[in-house]
Amino acid sequence: MKFYLSLMIFSLLLVIFIILTPFQTAVDQRLNVLGAQTKLLTDDSAFKIILFGDSMTSFLGPSGDEILSNLKTYYPNSKIVIQNYGFGSKNILFAKEVLEKQTDYLGVKYPPLLQTNLDLLIIESFANNPLSEYPLEEGLKIQNRALDEIISKVHEVKPDIKIVFLATIAPSKTHFGEGSVELTPQKREEWVSERITYLKNHIEYANSHNIPLINVYEKSLKDGDGNKDFLNPGDNIHPSIEGIKFISAEVADFLHSNNLIN
Repeated sequence: MKFYLSLMIFSLLLVIFIILTPFQTAVDQRLNVLGAQTKLLTDDSAFKIILFGDSMTSFLGPSGDEILSNLKTYYPNSKIVIQNYGFGSKNILFAKEVLEKQTDYLGVKYPPLLQTNLDLLIIESFANNPLSEYPLEEGLKIQNRALDEIISKVHEVKPDIKIVFLATIAPSKTHFGEGSVELTPQKREEWVSERITYLKNHIEYANSHNIPLINVYEKSLKDGDGNKDFLNPGDNIHPSIEGIKFISAEVADFLHSNNLIN
């Protein structure tokens, strides 16, 4: 009896170990990358970029490797470093806090964004996490006020850095959330419509405030809807490998063509 009890306990511990090991490995990898990035961000000879957004940004990788790979074709002799401040399930109101407070995410501690040494800040829309608790019109006004505060604070603390807006790939009205969220066709269309409205508001804000805009959203449309090839087949929300490549190429091309890296 004791033998079987011991065997059951051992088996349970083994299962827990197997489940937690990949998570811990991912955390360790993020810690290693963040440590390397933090060291590079203190290197005055490197051009330093921070990506800032929600999980759509996080999917570009902790050091934006695909973007860096594209940038290398334009700047083969330049030292460029990217740090990803992309946080899943966070909206534009949370973004304001990240500027001045330490952020704990997936076991990694991110220093306040405005305490980092950076040359270029790329702000994504956070539209994948809309302010659904508010009526749409009010939510868009809150989004604008939050962007006002973010831009004002960044200019106040870091007056010399460049700011660029990024509008990410379009969601699909027919496939959004398939594989991860149970939605009726009507509810799916409502969710996508709300996210698109916040994306377009982000675009309009950039245009009306003369902020350089990487408009991946419009370029990713196919027959008026999100291109399924760019969507992760596991959830049909986040970018697939092809989506990551597409976004990264657009970011690198825009930065180069607009002379934003020096």
